[in-house]
Amino acid sequence: MLGYITVGANDLPRSGRFYAAILVPLGYQKEEGSLGVAFTLPEETGRSSSPGAVYVRKPYDGKEATVGNGSMMAFRADTHEMVRNLHAAGLEAGGSDEGAPGFRDEYSDRFYVGYLRDPLGNKVAIYCANPAERRRGD
Repeated sequence: MLGYITVGANDLPRSGRFYAAILVPLGYQKEEGSLGVAFTLPEETGRSSSPGAVYVRKPYDGKEATVGNGSMMAFRADTHEMVRNLHAAGLEAGGSDEGAPGFRDEYSDRFYVGYLRDPLGNKVAIYCANPAERRRGD
């Protein structure tokens, strides 16, 4: 099980706004502290630990944060509409478009996804693979 993700940021307020725009609507709670911004999901009954948290922080070594080439975070949304809304919210909050929401031929016919870059340039996917949603070609 995923424990947590830490994303480096050089401009904490800007990166914090971006991640709040896409994570708070997914149910994450935002908490700002001396080290940066933490996004956590509420504890679930019957689980010994909460799902993976996302921390937005300056690097511990004091150097500039840089982009991880080939790395990407993916967040699951319940509906295609939510994917579109979160992609738009991410753009409005300072992210950049890396691929508009939609189906991709190389993925399954249920995988609906939109891609963003956060303010630093890290790649983020927001996807829906809900069987209750329409498939590619429907």
